[in-house]
Formats: sequence, structure tokens, C-alpha cells
Amino acid sequence: MHLKPRWCSWFITVVLSLALLVPILADGQPLPRSVTVASNPPGTVFYALASGIAKLASEGAPFQMVVQPYSGTSTFLPLLNTGEIDFGINNAVDMALSYQGPERLRIGGRNPFQHTPNVRLVMRGSLLLVALLVRKDSYIKNIFDIRGKRLTGEYPAQLSNWYNLFGFLSGAGMKWEDVKVVPVAGVNEGVDALVQGRADVSMSALGAAKVKEADAAVGVRHISLDCSPEGERRLRSAVPGYYSRWIKRGQATAIVEDTCVNAYDIYLTGHKAAHDKVIGAVLKGIWDNIDKLPPLHPNFKDWTRPRAVDPDVTIPYHPAAIQFYKERGVWPANMDEAQRKLLTLSP
Repeated sequence: MHLKPRWCSWFITVVLSLALLVPILADGQPLPRSVTVASNPPGTVFYALASGIAKLASEGAPFQMVVQPYSGTSTFLPLLNTGEIDFGINNAVDMALSYQGPERLRIGGRNPFQHTPNVRLVMRGSLLLVALLVRKDSYIKNIFDIRGKRLTGEYPAQLSNWYNLFGFLSGAGMKWEDVKVVPVAGVNEGVDALVQGRADVSMSALGAAKVKEADAAVGVRHISLDCSPEGERRLRSAVPGYYSRWIKRGQATAIVEDTCVNAYDIYLTGHKAAHDKVIGAVLKGIWDNIDKLPPLHPNFKDWTRPRAVDPDVTIPYHPAAIQFYKERGVWPANMDEAQRKLLTLSP
């Protein structure tokens, strides 16, 4: 017996419609229809990076990656640790402090992060470049001129900024007592304090939308840290993972002359129990479309395949990420030992 063409068409349509209702399965487990990537608020570099990563990760994946902004890393890391959110955009220093916890690691005598032993690295990304910021008409020329001035500080919503400032001051041989701290919650509020005249000096990542906004409003410029050999040594000693980098005039908003800034690594992070297929799909979306990232934001120019794997990372990689990199021949032999050591830091 043969079905008439009209009935064949109807039958195929019904079958396909039913198939769409069946959850996507991987190893017998349903994959989510969407996953979240947490970031800092809109206007920050991390939000821009999360948006770009979400766009690429979603291409060709059986799910959508959605950006979920929070007031700062310290507010969403506990959720990443429990798996309530799927991915995060974080920095290497924050991840070292939270992964090892306050019982094992302190910088500057403190570690206010909750212990997050379940976080895992998915991909090492670009550099985060951070510098002090002043109004363009300020007589402050470099970090040595900020002594006794009003400097935004505390940053309870973005704890990494306390370490930035601690590193900046330490590199210049200064202490908190050498400045007048103006308490702010996060980096955006710090820039607002500068624009409004409540602070003489603030800080921000290079290329942040908030800096562009401030520059349009009142005119701002970044100032150099102490990048002498002694200053570099003091910076690295104060906060492991930090290093200095010179930026040429005009390479970013508010870089009005060659400026020495602070640098450290940005990570795409996840939870250790994240499904291997989800991790693999996200990585494939980024890896196969890596050349599409730089046009989305200037900070993506260093988000490259060669930077994805490095033995000096501060948290262990997710097993599915390791498998992904091994299949592409970019997981060298020394990485197995580095991974083993990292796993012992937060048992």
C-alpha cells in the first residue's frame, strides 16, 4: 500500500513537529535550551566580552548562551560554584583567591571571597588592562602625584578592584594611608565619582564604555603606574598574576600619551559538573569563529587560540575543555602536571 503524496507530507510534518518537542539528549541526559554567562554590569569590559562570547558560542550550538549581568564577580561566583549559573567572565587573580579560599591564600593580608572549589577553567582569554583615571584638566600626571588625593576605593561589589589599587599603590611604594579613600560600590560608581568631582582619581579597565562616557562628559585620561624595574618587582610581589604593560598613545580612549598600565588574564569559567557536551559546544563556537571576536570589542584582539592553554593559570581546566584542546593538539605534555597541581590546591 502506498501513501498519497498529501498524506506523506502531512506525516513528515507531524514527525518533525514531535521531534522538536523532544529534549536534546547527550549521554541520556537532556541538554539545556539556554545557558547563562555571568558578567559585570553593562558599560564594563567584562559585559562587552560576555556579549561577544555569547554570540559566538551560540552559533551552531543546540542552545543559546545568554548574558546575565551582576554588580560584580563577588556577587555571582557563589552561584557559579553551585552551578546555578553556567559560565562566568572572571579574572585570574579573583579566581585564585576564590578557588583556594581564605584559608589557603591571602593577598595583602586578606581574602574576602567565598570559597569556590567547584569552579573550572574553560578558556584563557585576553588580557585585562587596568589603569588609574583622572580628569583631563587635572595636574596629576602619574601615580606619584596621587599622594594625599581622593582615590575611589573599597569596591565591595567588585572585590578585584581592591587588589588592583593595592597593587598600584604597592608598586609605587605607597600604602592606603597615603591617599584619601572615597568608598564606592563598583567601577562605574567610581568613574561617576570622578566625573562629579567627588574624587580626584579613579580606575577602570581600558576601553570600557563607562570611560568613553566620562570622556565625552568632562574629558578624562589614564595615568601611568610605576613601571621602573623596582616598581615592576613590587607589583608582582604584591599581587601574583599582575604585570605591567606599556600602551601607546591613542590605542584606547583616555590614553593621551604612552601610558604604563596593569595587566592580568581574563578567563571564561564554568562549573566542574557542567555537561561535557555543553562545554564542548561552547568551545567549538568560539574556536571556529575566533576571527569574529576582534570587531566586537578592542579587548578581543588578544582572545586567541594560542592563549587558550597555559600552565600558569590559577584554576584547573574542566575535563571536557582538556579533551577539546587535546583533540586540537594544543594541550602540551606539561599541562597534565600543571592540572594535577591545581587540583590539589582546593581539595
